[in-house]
Order: sequence, then C-alpha cells, then structure tokens
Amino acid sequence: MSKNTIFLCAFVLLTVISCKKNEILGVELVPPLTLSEVEPTNAEDISAFLETHFYNYESFQTPPDGFDFKVRVDTLAGDNANKTPLSQMMQSETIAIDSDYYGLDTKEVVNHTYYYLVVREGGSGISPTVADSTLIKYEGSFLNGKSFDASASFLWQYLPFTIRGYQLGVNKLKAGLNVENHPDGTTTFTDSGIGLFVFPSALGYYNSSSGVIPAYTPLIFSIELGKFVVDTDYDNDGIPSILEDLNGDGILGNDNTDADEEASSFQQALANHADSDDDNDGIPTREEIVINANGSITFTDSDGDGIPDYLDKD
Repeated sequence: MSKNTIFLCAFVLLTVISCKKNEILGVELVPPLTLSEVEPTNAEDISAFLETHFYNYESFQTPPDGFDFKVRVDTLAGDNANKTPLSQMMQSETIAIDSDYYGLDTKEVVNHTYYYLVVREGGSGISPTVADSTLIKYEGSFLNGKSFDASASFLWQYLPFTIRGYQLGVNKLKAGLNVENHPDGTTTFTDSGIGLFVFPSALGYYNSSSGVIPAYTPLIFSIELGKFVVDTDYDNDGIPSILEDLNGDGILGNDNTDADEEASSFQQALANHADSDDDNDGIPTREEIVINANGSITFTDSDGDGIPDYLDKD
C-alpha cells in the first residue's frame, strides 16, 4: 500500500472518529455573536426593564423603623402602578467597546450604554478607582428579577478581578465613614454608598457563561460600598495599581509589559498590576523606582531613553 493511500485512509478514519465523537457529545461549534448583533437586543431589553420597574425610593426618603437600606426592585403593576419608573431616575453613560477585548474576529467598535442610580452617595466624599480594593455588599440579578448571587455581609473585592460594568458602578459610589460593629460579628455603615446598576452583557461576561449566568445576558447589581484602600497596590511593587493602567483605558488586564518574555519562557502571564517585576529583568519593580518622603514616585530612567527603568527590558 502506498504512503498516499495510507495517509488518505488515516485521514478518513480520523474524520469519521471526529464526527462520531461530535455526534456522541452533541458538540456544535458556533462562532460567537458580534457586538453589533448583541448590543441592540441588550439595549432593547434593558430599556423595557427600566420602563416597567421601580425601586423602593420612598423607603430611602423616609426610612421606617428597622429599615435595612437594601435596594429592592419591583414591577410597576397593581398598587405600584403609579410609582416613578427607573427610566426616569437612572443616569447613563456610553462606553465604546472594541471587539478585540473579547478576541472576536469581526473588527468593530460598538457603543454600549450602562445605567446607574446613586441611591445614597456615601459619607466619606471619596470614590474608589476601578483599580482599588473595596469592602462591599452586593446582589446580582437578571432583568426578570431572579437573583444569581449575593453577599450576606461585607467582603473585600479587588475590582480589577471583577467584571467591567461592576467596576464602573462601584466607581460611582463614595465610601462610608461611620461603622458599627455588632456582637454577632457583622458590620454595618450608617453612611455607606448605595447604588443600583444595569449594564449590557459586553460589560459583563458577554459570550461566556459564568455559573448560572448565560452568555449575552444583561445584569443588574445593587451595591453597598463600605470602604476601600486608597491607591491600592495589589502586587506591592510600590506603584498604585491605577498607575499601572499604562494605556489609560480603565482595563488593567491588557497592560503587560513583559508579555513576550513570559510567553517565551512559559511563565504565567501577569499584567503589570499583578506583577512585581514588570519588565521581567530580574530586578523587582520596587527597586527600580524611588518612593519619595511625601509618597510620590520618581520613575528613574537611568539610560535616558524615555522608558523608565521598571519598564525597560534592557
């Protein structure tokens, strides 16, 4: 039997096996939808939700005894038909999202609108950046009102490890000042920042599912911000995480100075905010900068090439 015949037989056999395997597993490879396909549907669903729902604003205006200051959303129907809809209370902002962010083959930049409502601003007067570590209580739900996740008490979250719409929402709030520690170990803030946020799937998980969250699903979060670490330095390299967003797009995960070196040496890929040696030269970033007495940073450039030492591979 010739080599070509052997190769052809092998190819046919592998094809048959692959087809059988796909039939058995029920696998069907479906390319992800484009941003321009998903955005209009998400926008329509969110708009309908905002027009037909309200939140318990009257309780926040005149808190009854024992009120827990939790945002509750309900349908405009029956006794609640005359309540003010969310569409008249929420503010919105537009974010341009590049398809490259999700690794899509279709090259496009599509505007997406997310909605936010600051129910209680927060007593501290200062807001976290999208790069800070925050002490938060939250509840996430779908547009149909079904909750998919919630925290019973305050917990610490490093915002770059959360979804983008969530980060943007927390950034709208201000932290509290007045904390109360209770005998049961729980903590409350009498002046925490409280808000409600609704955003399309491109600011959430988009074409990926997460737990019970299906792909292409808009999300709602009610968030209570207790406090946060100002100028969080996640990797403890002396540079606040927010300053490691080199391209200034608010996404810390796409700033990785030594990505090529990490890939070639089979190292774990670490964005700068999570990497204590940003240029992979064997010298820790903290040793290649100068932290001044007033807390400011001098980014030394020893060879005068315009690239600070901590980012300079040579």
